[in-house]
Amino acid sequence: MGGPRQRCVLGALLVDLGREVTVDRIIAYLWSDDPPRTARSVIQVQVSHLRRLLPDRISTTAGGYVLDVDPESVDLHRFRRLRDEAVRAEPEHAVELLDRALACWSGVPFSGIGSEALEHTVISPLREERWAAVIAWATCALGLGRYAEVISRLTPLAGEEPFRERLHHLLITALWQDNEKARALAAYEDFRARLADELGVDPGPELAALHARILHEDAAQGRNAATEPTEPGVRYRIRNDLPRDLPDFTGRGDVLRSLEEVALADDDRAQVCVITGAGGEGKTTTAVRFGYESAKRYPDGQLFIDLYGYTAGKEPLDPSSALGSLLRAVGVEPETIPETLEERAALWRATLMGRRILLILDNAVNHAQVSPLLSSSPGSLTLITTRNELSGLSGARFLSLGMFDEQSSLELFSRVLGEARVRDEEDRAREIARICGGLPLALRVIAGRMLSRPRWSFEHVVRRLTEQNRKFRELQVDGQSVETAIDLSYRSLTEEQSHAFLTLGLMIGNTIDLAGGAALLNVSLEEADDILQELVGVCLLDEPQGDVYRMHDLIREFSLDRATGEFGAERVGRIRTGLADHYLATAQHAADLLGPRAIQDEEMIKPGYRTELMSRADAESWFDLHRDNLADTIEHFAAHDNGEHAWRMAESVWRFYALYGQMGLLISSQERALQISDRQGNLRGRAVTLIGLGIGHYFSGRFEDALRMLVEARDLLTRVGDSRGIIRALANLGMVYERVGRLRESAEAIQGVLEHAVALGDRRLEALQWGNLAVVRQSLGQHREALHCAEQALAKVPKEDDQDSRALVKRVMGEARVGLGDVESALRDLDEALDLSHRLGLVASRIYIHNSLGVAYRAACCWDEAIEAHEEALALAESSGHRSGDAEILTDLGITHAEAGHHEEAVIALEKAHALAVERDERYIVARACLALGTLPAPTMTADRGEGFLRTAAEIFTEVGSPDAERARAALAERFGG
Repeated sequence: MGGPRQRCVLGALLVDLGREVTVDRIIAYLWSDDPPRTARSVIQVQVSHLRRLLPDRISTTAGGYVLDVDPESVDLHRFRRLRDEAVRAEPEHAVELLDRALACWSGVPFSGIGSEALEHTVISPLREERWAAVIAWATCALGLGRYAEVISRLTPLAGEEPFRERLHHLLITALWQDNEKARALAAYEDFRARLADELGVDPGPELAALHARILHEDAAQGRNAATEPTEPGVRYRIRNDLPRDLPDFTGRGDVLRSLEEVALADDDRAQVCVITGAGGEGKTTTAVRFGYESAKRYPDGQLFIDLYGYTAGKEPLDPSSALGSLLRAVGVEPETIPETLEERAALWRATLMGRRILLILDNAVNHAQVSPLLSSSPGSLTLITTRNELSGLSGARFLSLGMFDEQSSLELFSRVLGEARVRDEEDRAREIARICGGLPLALRVIAGRMLSRPRWSFEHVVRRLTEQNRKFRELQVDGQSVETAIDLSYRSLTEEQSHAFLTLGLMIGNTIDLAGGAALLNVSLEEADDILQELVGVCLLDEPQGDVYRMHDLIREFSLDRATGEFGAERVGRIRTGLADHYLATAQHAADLLGPRAIQDEEMIKPGYRTELMSRADAESWFDLHRDNLADTIEHFAAHDNGEHAWRMAESVWRFYALYGQMGLLISSQERALQISDRQGNLRGRAVTLIGLGIGHYFSGRFEDALRMLVEARDLLTRVGDSRGIIRALANLGMVYERVGRLRESAEAIQGVLEHAVALGDRRLEALQWGNLAVVRQSLGQHREALHCAEQALAKVPKEDDQDSRALVKRVMGEARVGLGDVESALRDLDEALDLSHRLGLVASRIYIHNSLGVAYRAACCWDEAIEAHEEALALAESSGHRSGDAEILTDLGITHAEAGHHEEAVIALEKAHALAVERDERYIVARACLALGTLPAPTMTADRGEGFLRTAAEIFTEVGSPDAERARAALAERFGG
């Protein structure tokens, strides 16, 4: 392992094993809020090192990295598995499992590395997991009477955590039960004094009560009730069944204080409190929040059960069934649970007697349902949430929630959306609170939707709730969710909603945006917005991001089945084809924004509605959102024998797939379009699709296949008289010719395209070809000419208009400046190119830029930085599937090793590069690898092999017109006399 940074990166990947860890999160772990400018590059270098230690285990994602190793090889995940198994095990086995789990711990996670952010977000929660396991082990061991073991383990740990009250409570209990009453009292007094001296507080009520029992009761009589069964067949199990506490819980401070008063009112009897309110007022969340805040007061468990009093599709739970669930939850053996309600209620009361528990009976319907479930144990508290008064519960305390006031409403918005967002539009936020009438559910739905739609302002929401007459229509979701019976929700829809729901089930792919919804439903955008939001409101649609919708798998299946039955197969096909045409039209429009296209616009599909895409960024976002849907659209066209639309869609999406590393989708979509074109004898469709496939094979490193396809495409397009298509084929042929070292042919092809672009007045196409010509000139060693071509490319297109072309040009400029000896300027150009490529997500561009940075660092004799840059390029190529540059990168890596004096490493890299280049017929790269191998010193390279390599290099360089031919001949003359 390397230094602290490398250990931190590895640790972060191990904690979230098998899940993406974003680069931004790693940056925060390492530097908190003050990362250096080079933070991303530093992380890339560390990951590159880790990949050498863990080959084939770290993959790159869109936003970061994923580590894939056996969880059992990671102590944290082994600990968690054992801990989770212990929860389900019998006490004797649970103690053993927890003991093994705790043995996985040694020291503090991430010790000596990381930052304050890492401490708060990762380290502290991990340590809390350990302490929870310690406490679970001690509780279980006490129940088995293993007092000495508890004392032995907890005594040193209590010193590590001087203020962790539950830990000290267990230690004092163990001392007392082990007949060490004096030591137990001394331990209590030490803890009490420490709290008073350092924090100015007293021990909590549970520990104080334990102290009193030790003073006044005999140990045999005062044993912790949680350690011994009180009924035959009962081994009491302490549980916490509380649902998740909302982190942004707001308001209800007065209710929580009232609940606190009830809890503290009288330890000599059981307390009962009823929380009443209308649906959506937050009764359950309030009860759960109090449960978490008061958990320490109820050491014998916090139990929660939903009685389904007001749950669609469910009958209220009868008290006998509820008692059966509760009894099993606390450890009563199922076979010992009585049959009658009266006997179950009696066993329940007996089991709880002497225990301090919190019991939450949620969603109660009436007095008869809850009365048998009440605890009668002194010091316990039963909380009941209900929409009814339950006035028959004598002696209970009743609390009514009511609606949020304006201040609580604003506080909720601030907790969810941030104070700044509320402060900027406080008047509008207040207006929304008034429109919602302070109903917490309505406020929370609005806040949640605004959180997922960062562009929504409060003013926009006010307009939706008023001008569009939606108010509570989309917020009336009480009792409705994905879990609700789908048929019940479906039958509650209006005729218009029902039709929309069935139609949306016919979407192509798994998501649909607002524009796609309008196309599918054949309505205006505004009408589609209304209908889609209504279906979201009744939980038949999800909206994972603003104006993007999807159906839960189960709901989609239901919808498809009903739609096929009601619409018929022919109508279903027409509806889906309408959406497919919309996708094709928008894809063609988006493709135009990404770069020059070969297809004439007069044949574009023109549906009634087209997504408004105004910039390259809009196009990229749209393609990214629909990348899988578009592949499914090609399949739809092909399956319906619409070959013309299939190949046009494939032609529209290839550039996005190529630029952003979607090689699998690129090749599969082109192959599917090619199949239908061939079946229908569509020569133009075959030619255009062959170009897309050729590009895919080029990026995948299959150059022979790429050349064969592009040459055939050129010939077919010549036959059908498609001049623009011919130019596109030539442009891509020029790119492949350059890669395989046919540099003169490459230059000729690119020059032809350039002349055509000038004749058309197509400045974007002209700029792209100047950039491609610069690449060829650079390969020929014509650095000044390459720089001139790159400058011409920059002059043709404004800086903000075609950023991916600028990234290419800046990379070539950097390479040319290295060749001219201006390394400092080269690094500036390459840094700009890398920054652009990162921001645009241009995976292929980043690969070549990293390699070029390696060449620049090599020129500056910065060997470590150069090697790291080359290896990062290789790693990125492997993870993305962009393999066209592998041989070139390996050659540069070998040259760098050779110049750094690492001759053995150089041989390995160069021989691998040579073999790969020969296999792919990359003659120029073959020559470069041969020149580097032939100039390695003895004994690394024998004379015979060296001479052979140099003669091959001289021959190929002469053939392609490279000035490196002279270098090869000079090396031959110097080493072997000719």
